[in-house]
Formats: sequence, structure tokens, C-alpha cells
Amino acid sequence: MKFSKLPYTRPDMEEFQGEFSHIFEQLKSDSLIKLMENLDKADQLRSRFYTKESLASIHYTQDSSNKSFCAEKEFFDKSTPQMEEWETQLASLLLKSDQRKALEERLGPQFFRLAEMKIQSFSSEIVPQVQEENRLSSEYVKLMASASIEFQGEKRNLSQLTPFEESRDRNIRKEALEARFSFFQENGEDLDRIYHELVKVRHHMAQKLGYDNFIPLGYKRMMRSDYGPAEVATFRASVYKHLVPLADKLYQRQWKRLGLEKGMYWDKPFRFPSGNAKPKGDKDWMVAQASRMYQELSPETHAFFTFMKKAELLDLEARKNKAGGGYCTALPDYKMPFIFSNFNGTSRDVGVLTHEAGHAFQVYSSFDLKPMDYLWPTYEACEVHSMSMDFFTWPWMDLFFEADAEKYRYAHLSDALQFIPYGVTVDEFQHLVYQNPLASPADRHRLWKQTEKKYNPWIDYGGIDYLEKGGFWQRQSHIYQNPFYYIDYTLAQSCALQYWHWINQNREQAWQSYLKLCSQGGKDSFVGLITQAGLKTPFQHDLLGDIIVDCENWLNSIDDSQF
Repeated sequence: MKFSKLPYTRPDMEEFQGEFSHIFEQLKSDSLIKLMENLDKADQLRSRFYTKESLASIHYTQDSSNKSFCAEKEFFDKSTPQMEEWETQLASLLLKSDQRKALEERLGPQFFRLAEMKIQSFSSEIVPQVQEENRLSSEYVKLMASASIEFQGEKRNLSQLTPFEESRDRNIRKEALEARFSFFQENGEDLDRIYHELVKVRHHMAQKLGYDNFIPLGYKRMMRSDYGPAEVATFRASVYKHLVPLADKLYQRQWKRLGLEKGMYWDKPFRFPSGNAKPKGDKDWMVAQASRMYQELSPETHAFFTFMKKAELLDLEARKNKAGGGYCTALPDYKMPFIFSNFNGTSRDVGVLTHEAGHAFQVYSSFDLKPMDYLWPTYEACEVHSMSMDFFTWPWMDLFFEADAEKYRYAHLSDALQFIPYGVTVDEFQHLVYQNPLASPADRHRLWKQTEKKYNPWIDYGGIDYLEKGGFWQRQSHIYQNPFYYIDYTLAQSCALQYWHWINQNREQAWQSYLKLCSQGGKDSFVGLITQAGLKTPFQHDLLGDIIVDCENWLNSIDDSQF
């Protein structure tokens, strides 16, 4: 079946309620067989609901101006908390079951860790707040998708400005950045209002559940069972110690390459005097190169990518009213991943075909896992799959970039290292925001500015007003839509860099570890999965210090002046 032919009907929530009520009655049985049968029925209901929810969400991001798509998104913004309420009831009944020990032997301890966190992070009391949170998040997506910015004689969305931000002409780079943030300036009041209301409603739901503020609730919602704010703070301190100096050194090296005494923010995306590495063909050509890459990488990836193409599970072109960015989601009833992006002719397009494909390959490898909770792991583990695939595919970058392949690899590894200080900036900022929920929008802009300077001392916005006042964070959708998600990228990158090192030592061994990690889905916690894969956890003392030695040595071995 192809994506374009998938049927969609709005789920009947009364029918779902009746079916769940019957399951809840049956779960009071002391028969292990009956418990497992009814857990399977609940899984089928959940799969049906989330398949429809994913379809509606995909359609909405494909065209947020479509009234029908908007109506379905609004329906799920209101209905998903009802499903969460039934899932919480299900978790509660299983945790209290006399057969819990036998169930844990069948399902594994991770299922019950997740069940406990569901109960600790949700109750019927907060359904109105969750609905409001969903509404505000959708409003942010719609606002970002509405961008129509006049630049060089054409109306462009935010994604379509990116190639100009990588122009060889320094003036064009600056003008493109100014054009981007003119949109944020014009919509600043709405952006501040949406986030202010999101912070308020999240703080309210946290207090209703008995927490002092949203931070512990945010960690529970991210299903983090084996680390908390203290471990993350230790990781951020390690980043400050090891990676901030290295990132700054790499930027100074970049300014020297570009012949600049001092680089400005608009110089950051432009890495080399000869121009950044760009794919040598259009979207269809890149997909064809990716097909060859995944065919040669392994039998498993060949079957996976062939399926993705045949089933129309790649939406890659930038279009008017299409949501920005990229993502991977899943349609569990059809055992289909789905990749969404906005190609713009930059190296990021190739990154989609490795990064988002890494997510898609993992879930493709996990569709047969039961219960449904194991389809995906927790978010930071998910990002290990995607960021590691970026490195496993390095040998095939010649297909996309031809003579510029080594230039791409140099930029990719540099970006991986320089990204981590930005990633922890986003995380520390969010901790400060939710520690101070009554702060004003202006206070939040000041908090961002001071945190940004701490981890990114090289930044100079050169007088662009909105950025000088601390507005950069508003382009980061995760801050609005997925609080506390962003640190996951940095934790995962520290694992992916270990795979990069492992690939250089024993590629086949590293690949077999990766295949096993993908096939495990969410059957264990983040630390559990990483340890089983043969990797060290990011919270290990001075792990980053050990990782960056090899990375810096490799970068120093490349004569970047040739680029």
C-alpha cells in the first residue's frame, strides 16, 4: 500500500472508551493468559489511534492552510489527552496486578518503568491543560509555516532562505539572516505570548500533579528512568570544560580560512572560501544516490530504503504552507515509517537521507516488538540511531558530493562537535525558564542571552536587533513543542562519536552493534541500551575529553586550506 492511498477516518472516541472500559474490567482477572490477551487488545486500540493521529499530523504539516487538515489536528489536540488518560489507567491496573511479577518476566522491566512514569506524569485532572498545551503548540507550528518573506524578488518560507545564508557573498548571507529575523521581529509579540502561555500551563499542570515546578514533570514525560537534572548538569559542565574551548578553536580556524579577522554570526554557515559542499543533483537524483548507498551498506538497509520509496514514505520538497524542518514518524498499523523534510539544495538535504533515515530504519526494525511501548526507545536513544547513521554512511558521501566529499566530512565532524555547546545552551535555558515560571518574556530573552554567551562565546550578531536582544531561541521549535528534548541530541551525539571512533577501528563490529541497537527498539532504558551496545554513557566522568582527542586529531590531519 502507498501512503497516498492510506484511508483516513476520524476515530470515534466513544467507541474507544467502550472498548477500553471492557479491557479494564478484564484486566482485573487473575489469569495471566487473559491479562496478556487484553494487553494485546489494548495495544491494537492504541496502534489504531496513533496511526490515525500520525496521518492527521502529517497531513497538517504538509499543508497547514488546509481547513480540513487543521480541523483534524485540532481534534487530536483535544483527543490525545483522552488516550493518555486511558493509557494511564491501563498502566495503573497492570502495576497493581497480582500477576505483576509474571508480567514483568514476559514484558521486561522497562515496560513497568514506563508505566510508573506515565502514572507520575498524567492524570485526568490535567486533561484541560494538556489540551491547551497542544493547541498552543499547533499555533506555533502554523505561525512558522505561514512565513512568506520577500527576498531577492520572490516570496520565500524559512527553509527556502537557508541557501542564501550559505552564499559566498558575505552581504547576501547577512541580508538573508536579517530577512529571516525580520519575520521573528514582526511576529515577536505572538511568539512571546505563545511561549509565555505554554510555560504558564505547564507550570500549572506540574503543580496539580504535586511537583514544585515543571522540571521533574518534564523529565517524567520524557520517560527518563535512569538519570535526572543532576546528571544532565554534570554533562553540561563537561561540555563547558572540554567542548566550548574546542568549538571556539574550530570557529577561529574557520575565520582564518575565510580570511576574516573576526567572524560574525552570518559567517557561521559559510565554512570554506570555495563554498560549502553541496549535493550535485536535485531531489530525485539524491534519492537515487541514497538507494545505491543503502543497497551497498547492508541487506537490511537495502530492503528498508526500497520499501520507503515504493510506499511513498518520503516527502522532501519545500512548499508553501508546509511546516518547516524535518522529522520521522511512524504509522504502526501499516508498519510504515514516514520521513518529512524541506529540501533546499544544501548539504542538509543529504543529512535528511541519513539522519531521518536512521530514525526510520530503527522503527522499521522494531515494528514487530510487543508491547507497542517498545516501538521507539526514549528520545535520546532514538537520536543515537539517527546521528550514528550519519557517520556509518560517510564512505558513500562521494556519491552525493563527488570531489567535495572530504570537505563535507570535515564540515560534518566539525558541526557535530560545535553543535553540542549550542544544544546544552537550549537545555540550560529551559531549566532556567521553568525554575522561574513567573518571569516576563523580556526576562526570558535576557536569560537566553546570558546562557548563549556562556556556551558560545564566539557569537557576535553584528547589530541585528532581534538577536542582540536575545531572540534567537524562538526559531528552535523544540523549546515550544517538546520541552527538555534538546539535550537528547547532545547525549546522542556523544554516543554517535563513539561509533565514529569504533568505525575507524573495526567497521563490521560497529555495524553489528548498531543493527542490534536498532532491533532492540525501546526494550530497555537509555543507559541500558547504550551499555548493551558496547558504548559508554555520556554521564561517565570526562568521557567527552576522551572522545574529542580522536576527533581533533582527525580534523588536524586534514589540510582545510585546500577547501
